[in-house]
Amino acid sequence: MVEQLTMYAVRSKVRSFTKLKASKYRELRNLYPHLPSHYAYTVCQDASTRAKSFLKLREKRLTEEEFPEVNSVSIWLDDHLWKMEGYTVVRIATHRGWVSVELNPHKQYWRYINGGWSLASEAKIKLDKRSRRLIIYLTFAKDVEEHRPRGFIPVDVNENNVTALIDGSVYLFETNIGRIVLGYYYRRKRVQGKYDELYGVKSRTKRKTLKKLNERGKKLDARWKIANIIVREASRRGYAVVLERLGMRPGEKMVSRIRDSQLRHRVFQAAFRGVQRAIEEKAREHGVPVVYVDPKNTSRLCPVHGSEIAYEDGSRVGRCTKGGEYWHRDVVAVWNLLLKALRGGGSSAPSPARLLGDGSPVPLGSTAAHEPTRVPKALWARRKSLDGIINSYKMIGVNI
Repeated sequence: MVEQLTMYAVRSKVRSFTKLKASKYRELRNLYPHLPSHYAYTVCQDASTRAKSFLKLREKRLTEEEFPEVNSVSIWLDDHLWKMEGYTVVRIATHRGWVSVELNPHKQYWRYINGGWSLASEAKIKLDKRSRRLIIYLTFAKDVEEHRPRGFIPVDVNENNVTALIDGSVYLFETNIGRIVLGYYYRRKRVQGKYDELYGVKSRTKRKTLKKLNERGKKLDARWKIANIIVREASRRGYAVVLERLGMRPGEKMVSRIRDSQLRHRVFQAAFRGVQRAIEEKAREHGVPVVYVDPKNTSRLCPVHGSEIAYEDGSRVGRCTKGGEYWHRDVVAVWNLLLKALRGGGSSAPSPARLLGDGSPVPLGSTAAHEPTRVPKALWARRKSLDGIINSYKMIGVNI
């Protein structure tokens, strides 16, 4: 049903669920009278979503195919097709009536249940024929209200780190994404060279081997843990999170002028918007406002004097051409993001037009050297709060 409707929607250029349902719902009911009627309804939702996405890609010339391939199907369920019985049994409407399925919940399920979340009316199921099991995707919902921010936590996303300014201190969370990307790049090259020659380019053995590398899983793990730390700190203080307004596909713009193929691959795989989306989702979960500012010149201008910072030989530390103080590139970025957020209003925090340098070796003094506090991945990946990170530093005898 999904495949038939997707092909029809693409051929007819139907993007709207309402139009697709109006033209094909009765036909589906006549073709599949043994199925509950709401399956035809949810199939229209699924097919219209696939068709809309494919037509958008084709308009942008990101695909050369005439029609999309429907390789994997998850069955969409609305509140007429499924219901919970207790916490560990799901009842699903089928052509044979209601069927009860014992649920083996993931630990995250219990976290949501015990955390005040409620089950939404939508769900998805997928048949895993190889393992002979039914995978159930549940959706949780929670009512939250955004607070009026008392301050800001600006966040700058880079290839190998995520930098945050929290209460005047700059923390640089090292992610080492560039090294991860390069490592998996060379591993994939070795796997492709070996299996393409033995089994062919489209061999199943090669796909299984590449899947075991789990590059995506490691990057997602780092992304969500950092987002969790930053948003929790903002929620605890009643602050908003400040992010750069990067646009829809920033990776393509960044690599457009880069000729080195390896560097292009690293920058594109760094997924700057992916980190921001993780922060946005966690912010919605905790009711934390997100403020977007223009990223132009955030790492090039001194936040104290407004003059240009001179960087030499690719160094990430530069010197203000007016005040003479030394700035780390990522420290400059978060301070300038904070200033842009303050000037933009929307907060009860004080809004200075600029930061004043007093000529003394103190933070933001004109003779100070401004370096971030580096937080290695081995440390922040184990902690869920900034306090835990600071305590760990103290335990190993490092001043922070």
